[in-house]
Amino acid sequence: MLLHHNISLQPYNTFGLDVNGQYVAIIKHLDDIDEVYANHRLRPMPKLVLGGGSNVLFTGNQRKVFLKMEIDGIDVVEEGRDEVIVEVGAGVVWHQFVLWCLDHELSGVENLSLIPGTVGAAPIQNIGAYGVELKEIFHSLDAVEGKTGETRTFVAEECQFGYRHSVFKGKFKGKYIITRVRMKLSKKPAFNIHYGNLKSTLDQMGVDQLSARAISEAVIHIRQTKLPDPLDIGNAGSFFKNPLVERPLLEALQELYPSLPFFEVDENWSKIPAAWLIEKCGWKGKRRGDIGVHEQQPLVLVNYGGGSGKEIVKLSKDIQKSVSSTFGIDLSAEVNII
Repeated sequence: MLLHHNISLQPYNTFGLDVNGQYVAIIKHLDDIDEVYANHRLRPMPKLVLGGGSNVLFTGNQRKVFLKMEIDGIDVVEEGRDEVIVEVGAGVVWHQFVLWCLDHELSGVENLSLIPGTVGAAPIQNIGAYGVELKEIFHSLDAVEGKTGETRTFVAEECQFGYRHSVFKGKFKGKYIITRVRMKLSKKPAFNIHYGNLKSTLDQMGVDQLSARAISEAVIHIRQTKLPDPLDIGNAGSFFKNPLVERPLLEALQELYPSLPFFEVDENWSKIPAAWLIEKCGWKGKRRGDIGVHEQQPLVLVNYGGGSGKEIVKLSKDIQKSVSSTFGIDLSAEVNII
């Protein structure tokens, strides 16, 4: 196990925040996890798993042990006539896994192209985009319980997946370290192109024969157009979840805002784009010194360089208050604030 002591966490978070981390342990094998918990200095300290650092916001120096997941590998563990179960190491970059699926003509993840982060973090968040969520292709995962060192396998039902939620953000938060994830992919795809502007983008690209690769390329095009690259400007992608609202509130808002966009979840609940709410409150492009709201995508809070996590938290809370007072809707942060 490679162990770093008192180093900058700037390379480990996409906000690019230069805060100090007391320990960073590089986890490439299961034995590395055992070694961390067997170390007399590290054992009593709080621990936090880091994947790609694309969903964290550090508010100051961190007296923790960070477990930087770099467990590798993509393997077919079961294959049928129509479906394949693929096991992926928690440290594999999510988009690299998507590209692997495309190269092997397997579908199910194409709508989830270019989502930042690692495979191990995907079930925690139940990542989703353009009408598809991870839970739809999820099979099972292996995770190590920190206190006992025992490995447990979780199937989909045990993960309690919800909108950007799982049991690993609830009662098991911080208790398990995901090491491997298995997903069920299709050899005979049923494509989903009806969310947002995905279909119109495919039409603009001149796609006349639908394929997983074509959908992936369309999603990549949309994301690159709408979202800033963390390599260019510090950000963690979408900072807020799209709120779910009950039908009476939706209908009341439609009377005031006839152009209000929404997506029906079921007969009682609908999802309203948080970006629309934030823009309507006048936050799009707002800047406060070294931080601000992105000029093209109001769902993204950015660090122009030199900003602090506390400043970003303050900005996010001001946006939440503004949306709540204007629309009666409470926005929830999607980013993990530490």
